[in-house]
Amino acid sequence: MDNKQNMSYQAGQATGQTKEKAGGMMDKAKDAAASAQDSLQQTGQQMKEKAQGAADVVKDKTGMNKNH
Repeated sequence: MDNKQNMSYQAGQATGQTKEKAGGMMDKAKDAAASAQDSLQQTGQQMKEKAQGAADVVKDKTGMNKNH
């Protein structure tokens, strides 16, 4: 293999490694985004439940709650 072929081979290797690293980084970013979305959904659900609880307390105190 002459010098020109060797340089071309090394450039190809570097390109392949860069693409593989980029793919790995994209996978990590997707996982982080999915985790953040799950966390936000859980937080939203908790907030909804707390708000409903607060509304029920107000209804109970004002006699507006028809369930009791």
